[in-house]
Amino acid sequence: MSTTVTTARGPVRGERRADGSLRFLGIPYARPPVGDLRFAAPVPPEPWSEPLDATVYGPTAQRRPFAEITTIPEPSVPGAAVLNLNVFTPDTDPAAALPVLVWIHGGGYVAGSAASPWYDGAAFNRDGVVLVSVGYRLGIEGFLHLEDAPDNRGVRDWIAALEWVRDNIAVFGGDPAKVTVAGQSAGGGAVQTLLAVPTARGLFRGALSVSGAVPRPDGPETARAASRLLTSRTGVPATAAALRDLGDDEILALQDRLAEPGPDREGLPPLLALAPFADGELIPLPTLDALTTGEAGADVPLMLGFTEHEFTMFPAPGPEGPSLPVLLGGLGLDPVRAEALIEAYGEDGPERIFGQALTDATFRAPNLAVADARAARERPTWLYEFTWRSPLSGLAFHCLDLPFAFDLLDAEGVTAVAGDAPPRELADALHQAWVAFVTEQDPGPGWPRYTAGKRATMIWDAEPRIASDPVGRVRALWLD
Repeated sequence: MSTTVTTARGPVRGERRADGSLRFLGIPYARPPVGDLRFAAPVPPEPWSEPLDATVYGPTAQRRPFAEITTIPEPSVPGAAVLNLNVFTPDTDPAAALPVLVWIHGGGYVAGSAASPWYDGAAFNRDGVVLVSVGYRLGIEGFLHLEDAPDNRGVRDWIAALEWVRDNIAVFGGDPAKVTVAGQSAGGGAVQTLLAVPTARGLFRGALSVSGAVPRPDGPETARAASRLLTSRTGVPATAAALRDLGDDEILALQDRLAEPGPDREGLPPLLALAPFADGELIPLPTLDALTTGEAGADVPLMLGFTEHEFTMFPAPGPEGPSLPVLLGGLGLDPVRAEALIEAYGEDGPERIFGQALTDATFRAPNLAVADARAARERPTWLYEFTWRSPLSGLAFHCLDLPFAFDLLDAEGVTAVAGDAPPRELADALHQAWVAFVTEQDPGPGWPRYTAGKRATMIWDAEPRIASDPVGRVRALWLD
């Protein structure tokens, strides 16, 4: 059964679901980024008068999956109008003023899709929360520094989507003053980036960063180095004028060339070369610097954490590749610390040591640094580690926590990564902590704040528990 809501730009026709909730898919929050708008800041959509069909997912910026084998089912939907979002809301009085969760998908800033069945908002709606999932420009179109275009276009898309929520969510039963922004992996990095963006201040009251990935280094010189590398490898100038008329396949081919290893990549991060960066204007300071040494996000409650084995499934190259100490040096460890890490993770076997180091360098150490810095300044912070191990891999790997948090254990693709009987009790507990945080800006009395004294950390396992500084080894290896 259809249902129609009138937004500030025009009416949208969604559907009433069997569980009584409503969903509105593919609502444009900006004009299609094509032609002169392809590398421009997002522009509000033209108004419309007839109801817009919002019963199917809109186009995605993703034109191909992140890899041949992915954890999350993330459909690629063709079309140009990729700056759209989805609203899942309880069928309730529009004046209900419910809390709102705005979800930013992951995918390394070059892939990912808001149309994933893992991001369905049904369970949040059941528990009185409106969920909005957001699409945004990716890769070259979203994040490559171009001399003749605004920087951080993907970040500008996130801000435009949050402004749409501010201006429109009330007609869907949400309260624009009760918005929590959340995301996983690159989406978790997006959350941390938005905390460092002055113009995003006031668009959300809480932040939830799941396995947040923030590139390092991420200053203007790094961004310019990526642009120069693209041109030196392909001969294509890093300008909007040169790129504007290229097709999707041509853009993806350029991204592939930029991602290839080589000595000319010196100065670029080993991962996430196309990602948000401090441009001195929209993002004044590198995100981690802003969060650990500055005032960014000081008054915003933050829940953040990681899985135990984010990237541990990625082993080091074989005998023909660089040695393990050389690889660890590339992640920023001096020889003494590299040897200490090899000894610390020796029980995992040599084939997994590099993957665990990559996990620490990309996720655990940076997020721990943010939590420690906020705790030292007594800012409201909650830290977690997801340690439940899939019976199929024996690992608590990247993305495994999402169907638990969204309470979607029956969703497509979950049994393929979590087995036939993932613990329902864990999903109940983790999901309810998210609901409590979005609703009350506190995950509940059973989860104390992370403080400099106790470093209380929620361990999400078959039997969740609080531990004091369970990842202290990570701090000793990477931060002290």
